[in-house]
Amino acid sequence: MDIMYRSTRSKDIRVTASQAILTGLSDDGGLFVPESMPKFDVSLGRLKDMTYQETAYEVMKLFLTDFTEDELKSCIKGAYDSKFDTDIIAPLVKAAEGGTSAEGHSDNTGVQGEDAFYLELFHGKTIAFKDMALSILPYLMTTAAKKNGVKNEIVILTATSGDTGKAALAGFADVPGTSIIVFYPKDGVSPIQKQQMVTEPGKNTMVVGVDGNFDDCQTGVKNIFNNKELAGRMDAKGYQFSSANSINIGRLVPQIVYYVYAYGQLLMRGDLSEGEIMDVVVPTGNFGNILAAYYAKLIGLPIGKLYCASNENKVLFDFFGSGTYDKKREFILTSSPSMDILISSNLERLIYRIAGDDPEKTAGFMKQLTGEGEYTITDEMREQLGSFEGGFATEEDTAEEIKSVYEKTGYVLDPHTAVASYVCRKIASASSVKTVVASTASPYKFTRSVMDAIDKDKYAGMEDFDLVDELNRISGVKIPYAVESIRNADVIHKTVCAVEEMQKVVEDKLGLAK
Repeated sequence: MDIMYRSTRSKDIRVTASQAILTGLSDDGGLFVPESMPKFDVSLGRLKDMTYQETAYEVMKLFLTDFTEDELKSCIKGAYDSKFDTDIIAPLVKAAEGGTSAEGHSDNTGVQGEDAFYLELFHGKTIAFKDMALSILPYLMTTAAKKNGVKNEIVILTATSGDTGKAALAGFADVPGTSIIVFYPKDGVSPIQKQQMVTEPGKNTMVVGVDGNFDDCQTGVKNIFNNKELAGRMDAKGYQFSSANSINIGRLVPQIVYYVYAYGQLLMRGDLSEGEIMDVVVPTGNFGNILAAYYAKLIGLPIGKLYCASNENKVLFDFFGSGTYDKKREFILTSSPSMDILISSNLERLIYRIAGDDPEKTAGFMKQLTGEGEYTITDEMREQLGSFEGGFATEEDTAEEIKSVYEKTGYVLDPHTAVASYVCRKIASASSVKTVVASTASPYKFTRSVMDAIDKDKYAGMEDFDLVDELNRISGVKIPYAVESIRNADVIHKTVCAVEEMQKVVEDKLGLAK
């Protein structure tokens, strides 16, 4: 059965999967969602014998039904290859004191208890979980362009809170028929994240620092997407926009894969029996990563609870507790910058579903969020959120989690994973259900925050790359090429702009100035 996609804000928009990937954001400002939710057609028992690539095909074929088998397998083969530093692609590490490890990984583990596991999603080219989807998105997008007879150059326009930017740049750099412009909050990413982006050598890339926070960048990008007059000028010049942000369904579908793969790994290890439930804990900002786990549950994966772990920007924690989404609060810069988000775009897809797939209701909530800064869902909608539970970690909690896990096992968490690890220990560990913690980034991306947490007095005066060397010394984990390669790299991208200048930067880049 072919799966078509509808906008969360209109009954009149209906497109194929490839069209949804190409467009990114619907013309009405909504997000594309599957018209119906497919069901997983492989027995759970088979999962334990499947590679990551085989799992990816079995999941993605359900959602991307206008891609042929050869097209989809070619995209998967091109994405999940030697760009990853392990053949496993996403190792699942037993998180218990004592040093049990996943095959092909280091000997160190976390300390959550016998029923918790870390799903390491940071073994790709840019050492963050965004690689899991952004390694395949360029292949999906260029294949979709050919399928739909697109002649224009595709301009990838992306806002990043730190990791999406570099992962998208790495994916689309020098891909024929594309160019990419990335906006990031100039004071809201880690030094390593910034250095990764501003040293990107791809000839079709542009990186721009914005005087604002991530929500400013994200709103600016959405406004540019929704500017019909600009779209007309772009088409006349042979350009069209698409997005590599998690709003693109081509990002969301590949993220479903690693939860299915994790279940298979638990079966293979004998930690789960077929059909037994697992829970997941996901550090969450823009809501895409945990939404992918929810979609995995909807297609038939035995997932029980979805623990949404927030940092001090706990807008999602408050939403799950009260039913009110309220962005009218102080924006806090934390040690987990990829979660420093007050407008969680992918939540709109969940709102649409619990509103009975009603685009008018969904559009009304989003209008309230834009105009009034908040909305409150109905009691009937709240009743459908039983699978979700919110938790959060303060900056002090996060630092203590990093320090505690390191001192007990020698395993080093990045701050985002530490937020989820803390929530797992405080909330999820009360359950006897096997729990998978999404480990979303390498600690090498956040060396200063990590080393400060371990021993602030000892490491306070060290330079960023000296901290990289020290992390290598104390952890025994090899410095990733993604970090080593930028140690002495030249800064290529130096543009900085105000929020209101973002569209002009795009116009100047594309030669569209009036």
